[in-house]
Amino acid sequence: MSLRRMFLELVICVAVILSEMGAAAVDKFQIAKPYCQDRCGDVEIPYPFGTTEGCSLDGDFLIRCNDSTGHPPELIAGANLIVKNISMDGELDILMYIAKQCYENGFPLEPNYPWINYPAFTISNTKNKFVTIGCDTYAYLNAFRNDESFSIGCMSICKSRKNVEDGSCTGIGCCQVDIPTGLKNLTLEARSYYNHTYVSDFNPCSFAFVAKEDDMFNFFSSYLESLQGNETYPMVFDWAIGDENCETAQNKSDYVCGNNTSCVTPPEGVDGYRCKCKEGYEGNPYLPHGCQDINECEADPKLCNTTTSKCNNTDGSFTCICLEGYEGDGKIINGTGCILKAGANQSRINIIISLAISIGLLGLFVGGSSIYCGLKRRKLIKLKEKFFEQNGGLLLQQKLSNYSTLTETAKIFSAEELENATNNYDERRILGQGSYGTVYRGDLPVNKVVAIKKSKLCDQSQIEQFINEVIVLTQINHRNVVRMLGCCLETEVPLLVYEFITNGTLSSHIHDKNLSSSLSWEKRLKIASETAGALAYLHSSTSVPIIHRDVKPANILLDDNYSAKVADFGTSILVPLDQIELSTLVKGTFGYLDPEYFYSNQLTEKSDVYSFGVVMAELLTGKKALCFARPEKDRSLAMFFNSAIKEDRLHQILDDQIVNDGNINAIDEVANVAKWCLSVKGEDRPTMKEVAMELEGLRTMEKHPWVKANLYTEETEYLLGAPTHSFNIDINNGSSTITTIAFESMRNEVVKPLDDGR
Repeated sequence: MSLRRMFLELVICVAVILSEMGAAAVDKFQIAKPYCQDRCGDVEIPYPFGTTEGCSLDGDFLIRCNDSTGHPPELIAGANLIVKNISMDGELDILMYIAKQCYENGFPLEPNYPWINYPAFTISNTKNKFVTIGCDTYAYLNAFRNDESFSIGCMSICKSRKNVEDGSCTGIGCCQVDIPTGLKNLTLEARSYYNHTYVSDFNPCSFAFVAKEDDMFNFFSSYLESLQGNETYPMVFDWAIGDENCETAQNKSDYVCGNNTSCVTPPEGVDGYRCKCKEGYEGNPYLPHGCQDINECEADPKLCNTTTSKCNNTDGSFTCICLEGYEGDGKIINGTGCILKAGANQSRINIIISLAISIGLLGLFVGGSSIYCGLKRRKLIKLKEKFFEQNGGLLLQQKLSNYSTLTETAKIFSAEELENATNNYDERRILGQGSYGTVYRGDLPVNKVVAIKKSKLCDQSQIEQFINEVIVLTQINHRNVVRMLGCCLETEVPLLVYEFITNGTLSSHIHDKNLSSSLSWEKRLKIASETAGALAYLHSSTSVPIIHRDVKPANILLDDNYSAKVADFGTSILVPLDQIELSTLVKGTFGYLDPEYFYSNQLTEKSDVYSFGVVMAELLTGKKALCFARPEKDRSLAMFFNSAIKEDRLHQILDDQIVNDGNINAIDEVANVAKWCLSVKGEDRPTMKEVAMELEGLRTMEKHPWVKANLYTEETEYLLGAPTHSFNIDINNGSSTITTIAFESMRNEVVKPLDDGR
């Protein structure tokens, strides 16, 4: 081989290596279906699991992400089982409730016998033990095996603590038994022989639970008392697809395993089959496109001897190509490597290689450095231009030109500023997550704290939501509306920068027991009055009226003084001055949604009034807008609240923390305002300006009680007595599908006007 040819090949090789060093990072393998949620809090959600229909394989794998508690989001399976991990190896880690039966002076208290009705999954017999704790205790694990009922038990009897040994679970104070294969739908029972009469001073309860062995359960005698305060303990389910084996499933149209995968038989007692990536591939084997090839050459550069060979990635494997003058397979492990060909002049080859590399590297370093810098700058400029257009920059410019009365121009932040402010979007800085993006805490220079909203990757309709929010927030200037400080369009996903509100959402303060106690009646009335004032401002005081369209406690923030800040304008609409209603697709949150708007698609400012009425009902009762734990007719708080007023039982549903002899009249008057807002027909509702005046009047009366006698006129009392209507929304529990939506009093009062041409 000529010296010239070897030199050219080496130069090309060095250039390829340098170009690969500057390439983008390798994409992370996808675990969920496109546009589906792949994480809830700290838990990844791989397909076949999913949080909505269409994102999971079927109803057996449908779980929900609960982020309405004010705490970090939790993944919930079944009725109320917290999921801690989903393994692609076919395991589901959950927190199972502990069965307990406690006694007081020899009399039994209310027992807790937990159960799981989860027929698609099997209790892992290799990862769990059945554990019973107590000195006057016998317990059962009841389940089904091969469609027949099945029980195992464990007994623990001891007369005093002195015979109980820490670390020993062999029958004295603690006993444990293995779990048979194939158990499903378990129920736990913990009982007592003598009602703990003789051991109550150190062991008042019987306990039973399924314990995950990986957590190295270790018994301590203190558990005889302290376990009374524990509600759950980790356990493991086995999961698989369907109930047919691999041989049968592979020949059917609904076979799940994707490309480059193998079908695997699960452990004994577990029905169905599992999928696994073939050797040399990685990814989620349950997705339709299956597993992707691993680039072994990048993953482990030591597979080939880089001095005598070059690594070449192939589909599912790799090869080592020996350099000129060498022969063999080139592999270091389980291979012959590359050896010098017989008769070759090693000294001559070494000189040629060294000379070629030196010259090539020198030329590449001098010319490549300047080319690389220029290309990098050009690439960055083009990338920013691409993102600006992709994120709606041109649309934003067009909309800004249409609204010449905008009061203030927001600051344009660079991507580097916001990355530094959020520590590269560290998960520990997440303040909350919504339907259109994630909000991070950011620290800008000069100790300025901000909230940065990072939108999700979305289609054109979602980009319009982002641009809409910029337009809406730019023209709002009110002390009770969250203030937008600026935006950034030069990143892959669009960003909004807001003022930072320190005290969280109104929703968390109402429904979190630890926070609701600090939410006094005076604070609730203040929050309601300020929120009404902000909505009245949006409806009637901006240059172009704004309908919020998603008024709810989760979109009302509180500062340290419990001042309200209306937030989240992603679904808001600017209303032309010559229109009083708009025909739109229905958007909003069930439980707060105006029934007239839902039925007719005609949006007016009275839709915000109805939603605000639900917020007031939540402030008064402490109850959620939709609750499936209530009877079916009372699931909707709006219907429940109006019924309570109509039947003169309002005081029975009020939040006990706010009621006292001095404010019951004021509460009744606020309740009447809420009832007025919750009228089914929009024309029967007040305007937000009227609501704000009524609530501000009540606040004045609270501060200066001597004006009570003359504050309300006959006209006000008539307005507060306006007729109300209610509606009920029934949603199938455990599914995102709305099965029934029934609007009471709508047929006679709404349908006919709509048929007249509206």
